[in-house]
Amino acid sequence: MPEPDLGDFAVAQDGPMYVVTAAADGLRAGCLVGFASQCSIEPPRFAVWLSVENHTYRVARRARYLTVHVLGRNQEALARLFGGRTGDRTDKFDGIGWRPGREGSPVLTGVAAWFTGRIEAVVAGGDHEGFLLAPVEDGPTAGASGAGPLRFGDVRDIEAGHPA
Repeated sequence: MPEPDLGDFAVAQDGPMYVVTAAADGLRAGCLVGFASQCSIEPPRFAVWLSVENHTYRVARRARYLTVHVLGRNQEALARLFGGRTGDRTDKFDGIGWRPGREGSPVLTGVAAWFTGRIEAVVAGGDHEGFLLAPVEDGPTAGASGAGPLRFGDVRDIEAGHPA
């Protein structure tokens, strides 16, 4: 009997979407992420799951920090840039607002909220690997103006820059 694909379960959750950025060895990268969650209260920890086929994954494996950005509902264009293009062929940071953060990890400007986390562990999980993050810095919310977070249902039609 085949394993269920969790499609209906994922659609029913309609979870928030994130942009995760990384920098290492003179490279910077970022991608749209739907698999992410706080996973501990004390100490605070957050996990993000990156596709192993993804340019951001390859940069993240060499990085010590990742920055996680919450997108506001009005930031669908940013989601489409980071979800529909690959960093193998496109500089996703060209023409958008950002600054270098901890060890160069890009911090996007105008997002609903963000934090940078030190990578504590990497966990295999099939076609994605989980990065366990310990927060080291965060930024004030800006740009979302109460619109709420961008959700999976808002962007589920994006054709990914890489297959899962």
